[in-house]
Amino acid sequence: MTDIQRRTLLKLGTGAVAIAATSVGFNAVTKNGSANSAEPFFGKHQSGIATESQVHATWASFTLNSQPNRDALGRLMRVWTTDAARLMAGQPALADNEETLAIGNSNLTITFGFGPELLKGLGHNLLNELPEFSIDNLQSQWNGGDLLIQVCANDQVKVHHALRELTIDALPFAQLKWRQSGFLPSGDLAAKQTPRNLMGQKDGTMNFKTDTAEFDRTVWINEGPAIGGTTLVIRRIQMHLDSWEKLSPDLKGKVIGRDLTHGAPLTGGDEFAPGDFEKSDHHGLVIPGDAHIRRARTAEFKIHRRGYNYQSDSTATGVVDHGLIFATFQADLRQFIEIQKRLASMDSLNTWTTPIGSAVFLIPPGCDDGGWIGQTLI
Repeated sequence: MTDIQRRTLLKLGTGAVAIAATSVGFNAVTKNGSANSAEPFFGKHQSGIATESQVHATWASFTLNSQPNRDALGRLMRVWTTDAARLMAGQPALADNEETLAIGNSNLTITFGFGPELLKGLGHNLLNELPEFSIDNLQSQWNGGDLLIQVCANDQVKVHHALRELTIDALPFAQLKWRQSGFLPSGDLAAKQTPRNLMGQKDGTMNFKTDTAEFDRTVWINEGPAIGGTTLVIRRIQMHLDSWEKLSPDLKGKVIGRDLTHGAPLTGGDEFAPGDFEKSDHHGLVIPGDAHIRRARTAEFKIHRRGYNYQSDSTATGVVDHGLIFATFQADLRQFIEIQKRLASMDSLNTWTTPIGSAVFLIPPGCDDGGWIGQTLI
């Protein structure tokens, strides 16, 4: 199928596109744990959330060309569902421009999201924009959007190819607003260790294991038209590495509240030991009052973080932008907001980090083979 044929299909009624979607016939592929295994596309939840983190990730945000139209959006989501299922199964998209790049899997996952304004245009009051926090210095080119695609894999070429094909699908309806790419240390992931960010910290220690009731309560929406879905926050956080790297290991540990070498709380144990937030020595609290892990700690609110490092190209002045694409999943956006309020008010780490981008999306539930992503909302 050529690009012209595919775009013609998009302009046809929903029945024609539904036939194309159901004709794919891909069943969930069993994961074998290798770097080239296939993740299942179909199911109760979308992939790329409870999936083990891959080495490479890209997020692309789109703005609609016109007001939300249920028929047009339904056609796009049918084609996106079809192409995503094919690509995750190691097969070319419907009108793939480079079919050889689709061969193989590399744990490719593709996840779709809807922005607050798009949802309101569909008659759903399910999501609001994030408030701006006192530490924010947001740049418009990294904010917001109507539609989101998250693509992750252990092969950067697979990420690029999948996103390019899906972007072409969207052209009749939407334009690219921003694109952000990140990476994780492959050695940490291969060793099943918590990956480190560019400040040297183990990032994600407090995540719940994905096959637990705690994870399910934290992440999945349990009622309404988005049941089985979740919310995604994407914060682009710039790191001021030139000044951070001048700190001694001891001072870095006090900022975080952990020993950076092993990731253990300053009060002892291993990486996953609970911190003793009451313990003092002759200097005062062992984990300082403004330490990051103390400020991020709440009994009521939890999130699932899936952050990725980023490094931009050098600018004309020779400055390189380093940081973290801080992606978090939570059933209710308040979970993130309440934690972020605590961090914004008194977190020692704020001296060396600045949020410069912010976006939020509702991630619809997954679908069965023959269905399509977003069907319960559109």
